[in-house]
Amino acid sequence: MKLSNTMAYDNFADMMFGTAKTPVETRRGLSIGGGYVIPEIKPHPRPGSEKNLKTLLREYERANGDALERCVIVGHPTLVVENEHIFQMTNNPQWGAEIAAQTARQLDEYLEKYGLRTAYRATIADLRKPDMVDMRDSDYTQQVLASFEACAPYADIISIESTGGKEITDHCVIRNDITGMLFGQAVLGGRDMEWLWMQIVDIARRHHCIAGGDTDCAQANTAMFLAGGFTSKDVPHTFAALVRAIAAGRSLVAYECGATGPGKDCGYENPIIKAITGVPISTEGKTSACAHSALIGNAIGAVCDLWSNEAVEYHEMFGATTPAVFTEILGYDAAAMNAAVALGYQKEFQACLVASDRYRDPQSFILCPDNAWIIGKAIVDNNASMYSRGKAAALQAGALLLGDPNLQLTAFEKESLVGYIKELEGLPDTEADFIDLCVHKYSKIKGFKPASYGL
Repeated sequence: MKLSNTMAYDNFADMMFGTAKTPVETRRGLSIGGGYVIPEIKPHPRPGSEKNLKTLLREYERANGDALERCVIVGHPTLVVENEHIFQMTNNPQWGAEIAAQTARQLDEYLEKYGLRTAYRATIADLRKPDMVDMRDSDYTQQVLASFEACAPYADIISIESTGGKEITDHCVIRNDITGMLFGQAVLGGRDMEWLWMQIVDIARRHHCIAGGDTDCAQANTAMFLAGGFTSKDVPHTFAALVRAIAAGRSLVAYECGATGPGKDCGYENPIIKAITGVPISTEGKTSACAHSALIGNAIGAVCDLWSNEAVEYHEMFGATTPAVFTEILGYDAAAMNAAVALGYQKEFQACLVASDRYRDPQSFILCPDNAWIIGKAIVDNNASMYSRGKAAALQAGALLLGDPNLQLTAFEKESLVGYIKELEGLPDTEADFIDLCVHKYSKIKGFKPASYGL
């Protein structure tokens, strides 16, 4: 695998929602990144519906069907349906396959009856728990790969939220240990992704579907959630911002292995990925409040190609079921973005999205298009190793955070940030020396097996 050494965009000003340098086309002719934004709905089954395949099939039939029906009712012309596997769907690959086949039939029916152009993303669950099993050799690993094989014939897009390195980062995130996060994300996570994504891309090619992308949900999103809102003090927000910058180099590995996007919605690092690769991306913002809070509700949509809600559990609301309601909301957001493009106001619309969040938080600040591009440039300019580019991304993010006087940091946040930067600057120059340092330092963490990462 060759590490990226160029930027897809010459400058951030060329990046825009709805348009990617390398759009992809789905089985039913949906162009993602081809000039317009598409809503991506993600329904989630209720607890208890997984008791057997029959009840789970019925749950997804209703949830996905309600979303499709709402598009027709309100006139939204396009939709991507994503089903993130619950444990049972990946642990029993045939369950995931039957749900994927059922959904494909529903999408075909709505295309034939109403001309609704849709696509299906199957996101396989990463059942591998690094502190319990060998990441490369376990029954769970085989189930994950078997699930990709089983779902790929029916899905337009296949993705995963991989967990390599999580045994290290779970230990380090609450301790605000930026060295451990860099090791777990860039070195361990990057190596695991290379091993995994070479196989996922091969499966996608053989079954003529799209290898979408990965997300650092297990690590960077954990830091984001722990950082929380303005009253949270568990994790500094500057720490979460640096961890997000490191995540970009990690998630980039999927595309270096041959994935083409669209990237996964919960990969908040995706604007950086798009700046480097030019692939279409999915992002989630204000409409993900059904699943979690985040301090970047609008700006994260500035360069999206799919606009998602995160996972919403299937229930009744006054207006309809949750998948129907959130599909309508997402569709109207996408319609506003697409109208801005049609009227020639996309730059102004994008500027409003960015300005509303730019100085809300360090995490939102680094993901605005200009800063995302700068961090991406640091990654490709320091590509001697996954370690070197992860370190460079974090240092660049830190410099941006300290360099804008309009970003108001508390004394606690600024002091923490300065400390992280000094720690990063003091780390070894070479990846080999860094690995030696970390293997020794973290050798007693439960479940850490260097051999799982080829070390």
